[in-house]
Amino acid sequence: MGKKGQPGRIRRFFATPSARWGTGALLATGVLVGALGWAGFTTFVDASSDPRMCHSCHEMREFIFPEYEESVHWTSRSGVRPMCADCHVPHGFFAKLGTKIRATAIEIPAHLMGNIDTPEKFEAKREELAKRVWARMEKDDSAVCRHCHDVSAMDTKVQAMSAVSEHEAGFAEGKTCIDCHKGIAHKLPESMLKQEEEDVDFDF
Repeated sequence: MGKKGQPGRIRRFFATPSARWGTGALLATGVLVGALGWAGFTTFVDASSDPRMCHSCHEMREFIFPEYEESVHWTSRSGVRPMCADCHVPHGFFAKLGTKIRATAIEIPAHLMGNIDTPEKFEAKREELAKRVWARMEKDDSAVCRHCHDVSAMDTKVQAMSAVSEHEAGFAEGKTCIDCHKGIAHKLPESMLKQEEEDVDFDF
């Protein structure tokens, strides 16, 4: 009798599990799905943040990367070389997720539609694109800059006196890195370059 009834009990166990086993199964499934989701997300982030991925786009390869290679972020005294994701992808999980979603929804379609696929189109939109990045950096207090540049670790003895005074004044006024360091990795928009030239002429 016992042996005959055992298959039925096994079937009932899987067909109508108890509350305890049902909860355990849900938790185990949730942990598994979460782990797979996390692994998939991190793999996607790593792959999509690789400089080779950025460099594969025509716009990046032809218009953006060459000017970055002429900047102090490419070659410097310290030998530190931040790449695309270091400056353009936040390091916090939710901020990083938001950036990837935005890239998927806005930037990839813009690439496919050829919004900046010629030098003329790119230059026409340079200021708009730059201001969009600067606004994000101002909003989060230049978090991507501070990921590498620690203000508390700055050695003012090896900085130029002008840099020391500018930093002190900027910090006192509550400024963030990007307020003063626009154009550090990419060329400034033409309108801003003209404004700088006019300011220099006025000073003289």
